[in-house]
Amino acid sequence: MKLSSLNRTLLLFTVLLASYQVSAGIDGFTALPITAYTIAFGVILIAALLIFILGIDVLDSPIVVIVSTIIPLSLAAGLVWQHLASLRTWYLVFTIIGFLAVTLTRSIQIQNKLPVIILAITHGIAGMTIFLLPIIIASQGETKPLFALVGVGGALIGVGGLLLSFLKTGRPIVSRDTIMKFFPAMLFLTTALFVAGFKFG
Repeated sequence: MKLSSLNRTLLLFTVLLASYQVSAGIDGFTALPITAYTIAFGVILIAALLIFILGIDVLDSPIVVIVSTIIPLSLAAGLVWQHLASLRTWYLVFTIIGFLAVTLTRSIQIQNKLPVIILAITHGIAGMTIFLLPIIIASQGETKPLFALVGVGGALIGVGGLLLSFLKTGRPIVSRDTIMKFFPAMLFLTTALFVAGFKFG
């Protein structure tokens, strides 16, 4: 599927926003959150570049399921490490195990529903963390109100990741053409919300 001019523009702006966040938008955090956020926005940057250069059909690559898991897991781990000190170790363990489980079940042939279940659990927990945690702490006054935008971006990336993942499992929730058509816009809007939330929150 050929990229429209609008989608190419949106991808270019996504690359610029992700580049800014990696280079200047995560200063002042401790080591693990900086690492986690750098990985997440680095993957967004690379994904947007690959789609821009190679076209939207690059999303058909089998590695997409694994890559689409890195972003929410990294962001969620960084947020929990910053704002839920009592759960740091447990969530880091979940992040590592979740990523390894998704990678393993996508690397070998498994005929049952285990890969889909693991994928749904991993994306579900990470997505809900990114969605709820920024909104809750912003509403409690622990951060500025606009930090809640990170949560809105989390909801979008959670939906996008699940759509891509289930498309790759052969059980699409939405048709492939629809996902491919709107994915660049979703990626741009998600990145913009994240950057705005971290910048002004």
